[in-house]
Amino acid sequence: MATVDYSLRGRIAVVAFQAPPVNSLGHAMRAGLVAALDRAAADAAVDGVVLIGGNGTFSAGADIREFGTPAMIRGPSLWTLNTALDAMPKPVVAAIEGVALGGGLELAMSCHHRVALATAKVGLPEVKLGLLPGAGGTQRLPRLIGVENALNVMLSGEPLPAPMFAKSPLFDRVVDADLLGAAVAVAEASAAALREGKKLPRARDLKVREPDLDGICQFARNTVKTAFKEYPAPLAIIDAVHFGATRPIDAGFAEEGRLFKQLMDGPVSAAMRHVFFAERAASRVAGLPEGTATRDIKAVGVIGAGTMGTGIAINFLNAGIPVRLLEVGQEALDKGVARIRQTYEGQVKKGKLDAAKLEARMALLAPTLSYADLGAVDLVIEAVFEDMGVKEKVFRQLDAVAKPGAILASNTSTLDVDQIAGFTGRPGDVIGLHFFSPANVMRLLEVVRGAKTAPDVLATAMALAKKIRKTAVVSGVCDGFIGNRMINQYSAQALQMLDEGASVEQVDGAIEKFGFAMGPFRMSDLAGNDIGFHIRKRQYAEGKLARKAVVADRLCEMGRFGQKTGAGWYDYKPGDRNAQPSKVVADLIDQARKEAGVTPRRLDDAEIVDRLVFALVNEGARILEEKIAQRASDIDLVYLTGYGFPMWRGGPMQYADSRTLYEVARRMQAFAALPGADSAFWTPAPLVARLAADGGSFNGGGA
Repeated sequence: MATVDYSLRGRIAVVAFQAPPVNSLGHAMRAGLVAALDRAAADAAVDGVVLIGGNGTFSAGADIREFGTPAMIRGPSLWTLNTALDAMPKPVVAAIEGVALGGGLELAMSCHHRVALATAKVGLPEVKLGLLPGAGGTQRLPRLIGVENALNVMLSGEPLPAPMFAKSPLFDRVVDADLLGAAVAVAEASAAALREGKKLPRARDLKVREPDLDGICQFARNTVKTAFKEYPAPLAIIDAVHFGATRPIDAGFAEEGRLFKQLMDGPVSAAMRHVFFAERAASRVAGLPEGTATRDIKAVGVIGAGTMGTGIAINFLNAGIPVRLLEVGQEALDKGVARIRQTYEGQVKKGKLDAAKLEARMALLAPTLSYADLGAVDLVIEAVFEDMGVKEKVFRQLDAVAKPGAILASNTSTLDVDQIAGFTGRPGDVIGLHFFSPANVMRLLEVVRGAKTAPDVLATAMALAKKIRKTAVVSGVCDGFIGNRMINQYSAQALQMLDEGASVEQVDGAIEKFGFAMGPFRMSDLAGNDIGFHIRKRQYAEGKLARKAVVADRLCEMGRFGQKTGAGWYDYKPGDRNAQPSKVVADLIDQARKEAGVTPRRLDDAEIVDRLVFALVNEGARILEEKIAQRASDIDLVYLTGYGFPMWRGGPMQYADSRTLYEVARRMQAFAALPGADSAFWTPAPLVARLAADGGSFNGGGA
């Protein structure tokens, strides 16, 4: 709830505003601030105004929930509020503590003066939402700190410490304490100067003084065209700054507004705003009461010192949590410890870590060969071979040694967490924590809730994910959970298209042009083709795969497991990870087609992309129907943070929404009619069919 308190400190009106937690500038807040300014302007007993956040922060900006809705422009808009500040006949001082970000900083720049605590941070993060600062930011900031500095602030979108700008006109004072007292003093001094005939200082009245304006802007354009080629906002920011620097500021405001609307109405900003909300929604877990107590995690055990286990361990060491790393043999354990140290040494060489922190983190690591040493830890995560028999042995031993209340977690990527929990006498303490490789780098953590997982275990996992800086998404139990269950269908379509006439290079090339970091075959070579082969053999035995992946299986039978063997779907030269087309693979595919009696046909890139992406979408819809995922946006987060789906498209379910589910369903029906198609799979999932018929969408309602 927004509140605006008005009080007097001498002849200075103090307007303390708050809308917890971040004082966003929604309609109610804007209306309250305009009313307070009008009151101060009309009161002869008031000489000036101080705007200050009433809860330890200034403002994190506009209320993003209003974006794209009538509330965003409902009067008074943020633009109206800032125009009212420009027109104020009495000095207004912004007193900044905590943060002044986005619209919050634009509000502050519209004031005559700004005073900040040295601990405050300021920034214009709109670029992270696919937008530019739309309430005067692209025009006022260059006038206050210069064009080059302003571009750096806006293009990075990062919050920056206020003292960085202490010597610029952005701040009159940066103080260590008594922010309100300092702001009142500035207001009083400004009022005295006004009485002496001096003009109130306004950012809009400053000139842009940049002798190499064209050079700076062109350098920035060249940089963003390379680094952010799919994102229109960075170029729009540069254009708005350049335009406004060479024209009257009102013309600059008008151009900024035009570009803002263009971005707001575009698909990239819509996708990025969707991701913003998706990240916040993922932490809300259905059936988990708010305020559920969490268990105290003071020490963690990790079983398995391979690439995955050591990566998992690094997450906790980085967070200052002691880790006991268990292996069955000394040589494997030593290699694991060395791998962790090498990772940190690499960060030291890059300047990301200092030597003292390296040693401090290594001091938290306790390698062991004994399960008994895991008896005192609060959480154990196994990262052993993906085989149910191996998992059973591990969890039966853990059940015997782990203390009461310890959480027992499996890093399984596909196996039944409920079955694993059944190997213990404490199924409520068991949960899946599926990290993605490399575990110390990838943001995604699938938190797999078993049928008997206790609420406080789930709450602890979600809280711990934040502590180790992971994006946590809750999944139910099924083969492959959310991500790998869907990727199986994606991979199956990739293989099917090889059978029909596409080449490995064409499939990868098409989806990489769409925006994926890697196509399915390059990705498989990187991860190891043997991993999928092992999973397929289990699924064949369990009757879960009706169609055999003939080419993929033969590839693995030849020992072509990918980069680690120097040959997979592609050929690799020693020491070179660049994928080279393979004649062996081309011949293998050709032979399989002949055996199956398939006459190759030409597939265009549009078909390849739609079959790959809509395979994800159709399986995602089934996952939603089965309540394996809580919401469509959770599925999008899984693919954005774990599988390289292009961020500017918002995830597979959001992308399907942008295409309209009516068109998506028609496309699926067309694929179902192709010769040799898996028509059962391509029949639109009931959820897709219903939403398509009703004009609904996964993320906008109806799902």
